[in-house]
Amino acid sequence: MPIMDDHALEETTTPVPRTGLIARWQRIPLYARIVMALILGVIMGMLLGSDAAVLAVPGKLVLRLLGALAPALILAAIVHTFMTTNLGGPLAMRLPWLLLLNTLVAITVGLTVVNVIQPGQGAGITPPPPQEEISQASDPLALFLENVPKSLLGPFGDDGKVIGVIFIAVAFGIVLRKERARPLGTVGHFVELFLESLIKILHWIIAVVPLAVFGIVASIVGTAGFAPFKALGIFVLSVLLALAIQVVYYLVRVRFGSWVRPGELLRGGRDALVMAFSTASSTATMPVTYAVLKNCVGLREQSASMGALVGANFNNDGTALYEAMAALFIAQMIGMDLTVQQQLMVVVTSIIASVGAAGIPEAGLVTMTMVFTAVGLPVEYIPVLLTVDWFLDRCRTAINVMGDMNVSCLLDGKERGDN
Repeated sequence: MPIMDDHALEETTTPVPRTGLIARWQRIPLYARIVMALILGVIMGMLLGSDAAVLAVPGKLVLRLLGALAPALILAAIVHTFMTTNLGGPLAMRLPWLLLLNTLVAITVGLTVVNVIQPGQGAGITPPPPQEEISQASDPLALFLENVPKSLLGPFGDDGKVIGVIFIAVAFGIVLRKERARPLGTVGHFVELFLESLIKILHWIIAVVPLAVFGIVASIVGTAGFAPFKALGIFVLSVLLALAIQVVYYLVRVRFGSWVRPGELLRGGRDALVMAFSTASSTATMPVTYAVLKNCVGLREQSASMGALVGANFNNDGTALYEAMAALFIAQMIGMDLTVQQQLMVVVTSIIASVGAAGIPEAGLVTMTMVFTAVGLPVEYIPVLLTVDWFLDRCRTAINVMGDMNVSCLLDGKERGDN
């Protein structure tokens, strides 16, 4: 059973409209709030100059929380996906290979484009000092930040930080208050409850992402000027180029690997692609993708369902491509050279992180912290990417859906069959 997206969750949990300043702010779409935070951050950075560096603390806190949540979310999402997805049938043996191949091609395309264009070169950002160099005794904010758990299990291990245990206990206590009477008859029920609880906590963190964007942007503008944002513009064009190359790959594969013609696929599947771009949710688009593949393109029912409904839970080519490019872009911005081995680690982490990401709201933001951590990149600069992520998220979601359509066509074979 797919996990509900942001809009579905809001519709089921807020039947009575709330009033007040906070409620009106929350009704504004997340991308609009991020754009407003970006503008205010630029203004504040210009006004405060180097003194704006202190405003980066909220951003570090948000990324610390996301980093703590990400491994548990990916674990729960992947377990839930494998437990609830029907993988039977004669086409099931071909499906994993097609999904893996598409994802590998996407990441290879992304890494090639960002290595050739190198959009982050000359951004002039100084990497943050190691955590050990920060004097926590004289900085209460740094001391508070250090007590925020780096992972859900960290406070229960060797670090012995009781404050971290309290953070986790309070968060889950609030989330589970409404679920205390919920019956748990099977292991599947427990996994679903755990995943839903993590997603609710994730919603709280996402709600303060605009604050993180404001602080990081103000800090960067105040200390490094606008050079990083010029590099960001080149990065956006690089991502769009890589996504376009991936589209060409899909269409070529469809042309020579199935009976469907690329033009027919684009015409028949345009409703799904438009919905994916407008909602930025491949989960919400799944039923539309299945319908257009079966009714408009003319695929067999089993092929359409395997690609659009089953494959969509594992197939996030656009997200994997973007995260690989983002890792190299940030490394270029701070002058950090990623070795071939580190880039291979980016590939592996991107694949693993993308497997269960379809059911997670703002999946790219969550899984990106894992990719960055795997190769030692500072996650503090992820909010810089959020200034353009609201647009690129829609683009890569459309690519995710097109990847599902591609898989369905290849599963249908080179001879047209009856529905």
